[in-house]
Amino acid sequence: MSRVIHVDATAGQIDALCEKNGFRPSVVEPLLSGGFRIVMLDSRDCDSFRSLMKGKLISGSVTRSSQHIARQPPASSYRR
Repeated sequence: MSRVIHVDATAGQIDALCEKNGFRPSVVEPLLSGGFRIVMLDSRDCDSFRSLMKGKLISGSVTRSSQHIARQPPASSYRR
C-alpha cells in the first residue's frame, strides 16, 4: 500500500489531525491543483489518515509544483 495521500484540506487541518492522532508525516507538500500531498512514515498511519479524511481525499491525477525534489540516484552510480 502506498504511503502517499492526496487530500483537499488546509495545512492547519492536516497538522491538527496528525498531532491529535500521533501520525508522522515525512512530507506535506502543497499541490498546484489544490490540496496537499502527504507522505507518511508508516503505512498504518496512512491507512488511519485515509479513514479519517475519507470525504476529503483527492482521486485521480494531481499537479505537483516543479519545486518538489525528485529522488535521483547518486551521481556515483552513473560512473563505471
